[in-house]
Amino acid sequence: MKRLSHFFAVVLMASLALVGCATQQAVKQDVTQAVDVSNVKAGKFDTGRMWTFDYPPVDYFAQTYSFNPTKDWFEKARLAALRLPGCTASFVSEDGLVMTNHHCARGSLDAVNKEGEDFGTTGFWAPTLADERKIPNYYIDQLVVIEDVTVEVQQAFDSGATDDEKVQKRGGKMMEIQQRYAAKYREMTKDSMVFSVVTFFNGGKYSVYGYHRYTDIRMVFAPETEIAFYGGDPDNFTYPRYDVDVSFYRVYENDQPLKTKNFFTWSVEGAKEGNAVFVIGNPGTTNRLLTASQLEFNRDYRYSYQLGFIDNMVTIYSSFIEKHPDKRQQFQTRLFGFSNSQKAIAGYLGGHKDPVIMAKKRDFEKTFRTAVMAKPELAAKYGMVWDEIASYQPTKASIYYELNAYQWRGRSAAFGVAADLVDYAVQMSKPEAERDRRFKGPAVEAFKQRMFPATIEADMEHDLLAYQLTVINRDLAGKNPNVAALLGGQDSRAAADRLLSESVVTSKEKVAALLNGAPEAILTSTDPIVSFVAKSREAAEKVMAQWTEIGGKEAAKVQLLGKALFEVYGVTIPPDANFNLRIADGVVKGYPYNGTIAPPTTTFYGMYDRYYSHKKSDWTLPAKWLNPPPTFDMSTPLNFVSTNDIIGGNSGSAVINLKHEVVGLIFDGNMESLPGNIIFDDTLNRAVAVQSAGILEAVEDIYKADRLAKELRTSKAQ
Repeated sequence: MKRLSHFFAVVLMASLALVGCATQQAVKQDVTQAVDVSNVKAGKFDTGRMWTFDYPPVDYFAQTYSFNPTKDWFEKARLAALRLPGCTASFVSEDGLVMTNHHCARGSLDAVNKEGEDFGTTGFWAPTLADERKIPNYYIDQLVVIEDVTVEVQQAFDSGATDDEKVQKRGGKMMEIQQRYAAKYREMTKDSMVFSVVTFFNGGKYSVYGYHRYTDIRMVFAPETEIAFYGGDPDNFTYPRYDVDVSFYRVYENDQPLKTKNFFTWSVEGAKEGNAVFVIGNPGTTNRLLTASQLEFNRDYRYSYQLGFIDNMVTIYSSFIEKHPDKRQQFQTRLFGFSNSQKAIAGYLGGHKDPVIMAKKRDFEKTFRTAVMAKPELAAKYGMVWDEIASYQPTKASIYYELNAYQWRGRSAAFGVAADLVDYAVQMSKPEAERDRRFKGPAVEAFKQRMFPATIEADMEHDLLAYQLTVINRDLAGKNPNVAALLGGQDSRAAADRLLSESVVTSKEKVAALLNGAPEAILTSTDPIVSFVAKSREAAEKVMAQWTEIGGKEAAKVQLLGKALFEVYGVTIPPDANFNLRIADGVVKGYPYNGTIAPPTTTFYGMYDRYYSHKKSDWTLPAKWLNPPPTFDMSTPLNFVSTNDIIGGNSGSAVINLKHEVVGLIFDGNMESLPGNIIFDDTLNRAVAVQSAGILEAVEDIYKADRLAKELRTSKAQ
């Protein structure tokens, strides 16, 4: 499904389960265009406007908006904002009412369904407090502690003799700090607290963040998916938009609604063109402070490679759903996820291939490097960092494809099961004390129980396996002597047919029999897939060791670069996003689009026009919306765009005005915002939000959720 949730990881290996191998060998991209970039200069806000609450830009806000927020203003904004798994939320009443996006809450909706219910289709509304449904295994975090620990972490880093040792000592110190704070607060407050050490400016600064974790979360309201994701994938990352992408939770403590003084009040009127607005949320990942050589690696290898993988996943899932329309509901959300990633990564790649954008990045680096070299003490410490980082990129490029090809999981079920079998056999051959924690005590049985997928769709599995074999043959043939035996002289599709009929990994019973036997029997198995994985283990580990080694060297130099960055610029520029709380400023503003002007706001009139003009599934309205009551005002603002700096993870972020009033709810960005992964430009970059006025109009007149509407208006539970 959509969109700004934090759907990709910071580092390569964390993302391989989602984005991995391409259809064709990724090669260095030809980005030469007939554009004169010789005079291109970096912009003032190229590094963005995602300000931390550690270093809020008070003077900048005063100069730009004639607004002088106090320490208390920032504290209330911080404490009213919340973090969900992958998304953002906020308190919007004194009785623990929480606002977020529908697409952030979809998993919660599924979790509270009872037999015969489908709240994704019908929507959900709790008429009374007693009807609010507790969400199992869910939590919401509130940032309550921020303390600077830069000196402690950097001293640990500096104490290492080698790059690897520096990185290890830094990681050890960060873990030690987290554990120390957790113990301290557990003793002091008895609260449920979660701590993490947060890296800013690539290591220029470090803070410990402490979150109060709430675990009694109940569903209050969610509309139908059709209206929350109105326009479907065709409208994703576009504007104008007409989505009611909102849901409401409530936090409980001691089985009662939480009482809090830190919440945003509701604006009945919403946002108006030209208004200064602030987005309070948890942007996931940006790469705006990478060096030019790192950006070039991502352009020439990482994103083109990932995009190829996603393209194939979209094709495979689309084909399966077309062949099996009865299973559309089961797999549509996953397809939406891939389609969302497809648009996002294509946008990132487009930004990297834009010669003007890359020229701006190089100009920033040139200016930064010149500032370092102008001071002898900085030049001595940091002068060679850029060249050293650049020297690592060819090695990364030389093993990138091979590394990806050895990632067995996240593609076909067959290779995932085979990899688990081999891991099990290797670990169980060791004394228990030396095993990974997954293979100690009762955890072993749990691992065995979840090894085999609950269901395997034969058609999809064949296509996924055929694709994986294509990648293995392309990227490992000539490097791994076992590839030929695996393919048996057949093309990928024929080989997939044969392997699925021959291999034990397609049978739950045969897999169980292997698990109940001696570990050595797995490692010496003649099963074609299990044997290939087992025989490839040493080669895979060698490539991984190479990647880890070069990654450690690069990380150590990036740390130095971060220190240099902070010494030169301080907090005049914001650090890269890292899924921790930020405040982003902007104004409500339209933009030039396709020869016309995209308006700052849309209305319900536009939504109905879309419905009647395009009688297609993506623009189908739920039954409640087809005959609105006479009281329903179609001129009410529904969505709007603003110049706020956002990215994945900002989904569910409140948009507030100077008075801490909710005027909107972030749910998307436009296509022009996607290069925001590496550069921010508010000329065309827009955040897309649901209007507070539109939400209230829908709640009151379409859903007749009077109790919720009154709570939004009064900030008190009814």
